[in-house]
Amino acid sequence: MAALDVIAHRLRSHRLTAPAASPVAAARHMLAVQAQEFWGGRWALAVRSRGAITMPEVDAAFERGELVRAWPMRGTLHIVPAEDLAWMLSVTGERQFRQAAPRHRDLALDAETFARAEALARAALSGGSRLTRAEFPAMLAAGGVDPAGQRGIHVLHVLALRGVLVWGPVVPREGGASREQYLVLAEDWIGDPHVPADPLAELAARFVASHAPAGARDLAWWAGLPLGTARAAMAAAGERIVAVEDGTDPLHVAAQAPPRRAASAAPLLALPPFEEYYISYADRTRVCAPEFLTAVGPAKNGIVRPILLDRGRVVGVWTHSLAVGRHGEPPEPQLFADADAAEVAAALERYADFVGRAG
Repeated sequence: MAALDVIAHRLRSHRLTAPAASPVAAARHMLAVQAQEFWGGRWALAVRSRGAITMPEVDAAFERGELVRAWPMRGTLHIVPAEDLAWMLSVTGERQFRQAAPRHRDLALDAETFARAEALARAALSGGSRLTRAEFPAMLAAGGVDPAGQRGIHVLHVLALRGVLVWGPVVPREGGASREQYLVLAEDWIGDPHVPADPLAELAARFVASHAPAGARDLAWWAGLPLGTARAAMAAAGERIVAVEDGTDPLHVAAQAPPRRAASAAPLLALPPFEEYYISYADRTRVCAPEFLTAVGPAKNGIVRPILLDRGRVVGVWTHSLAVGRHGEPPEPQLFADADAAEVAAALERYADFVGRAG
C-alpha cells in the first residue's frame, strides 16, 4: 500500500474526510480521543462530525451521560463513550496501576489509603452528587486523607482506574468556554455498559477501524500495552481486521470498508493538541515531515501542539487562548510549509465558530 493510499485511508478511518453523524457517533467510532486539554478533546469530536457543531452541543453529551473523561490508557486523560470505559479498564487498568506503584510508594499511598479514599468518595457522591476538581482534595482532607504533594491527584487517578469515579458533566463558566468537569460515581452515571466477549480483541478491532492502516506497534503505543500483547490482540480480532502489507509487523485495516469520503470534506483542517491522527502511531513521519516533528511535539514537557493538516499532511501549528474575554480572539497560524491562505483561514474559522459560541 503506497504512502498516499495510507494517508487517504487514515483520513477516512479517522472520520476527518468522512464525518460521523454526531459527536457521540464520532466518539463511538474513535473509541478514545486524547483529552488532557479538555477543549481539544471536544474539538476532536466536533471536527469529526457533520455540520457546524458547537461546544455546548458536545457538552450536552456529557450531561446526558453518553460521554465521560477518564484514564483508560497510558495514564492519560481521554474522552470515551461511557458504555466502553469499564471493558477498556479491564484490559489496561491494572497495568497503569503497576506503572504508578513507585510513585505511590514515594507519596506513602497504600492500599489502606486508597480504600479509605474510595469510601469517602462514595459517601460524598452518593445520590447523584457531584464534586469539582477543587472540592475533591478538600473532601479527602476533611475525611483524614492528606491530598498534599500530588497525593490527591494520584488518589483520584487510582479511583478512576478502579472504575469508581469519572469526569462527567461540564462545569459552567461565566464569560468563557467551559474547561472543567464534575466528578461523579461511575456506577451512577454509566447506565448500560458494553460487555464484549473478548475485550482484548475488541480493543484491537476498534483501534484498527478508527486508525487504519495501523500495526501492532501502533496499538502497543496507543493503548500502552506490551508489543506481545498488542500482537495477540490483533490476532484475536480475527476476521474483523485484514493485513494489508507484508513484513514482520504488517499494517491492518478493518474488514469492513472505511466510511465513504464526503464530497464536502475540507482539504485543510485545524486539529487539536494531542490529535489522534498524529499522535497514535509509532512512526509519525508518514503524515509529518521529520523536520517538523520537533515543532509539533511531544516536547520535553510532553505537549503536542494543535496542527494544521493539508490533505493529510502536517503543514503547521496554531494557537488560541480560552481565557475569559479572549476566547473570541482569532486563532493564530504558524505555517511550516506552503498552504492556501483561504483554506487556512476557513479551517481556523470553523474552530472559532465552535468555541466562540461556547460562552
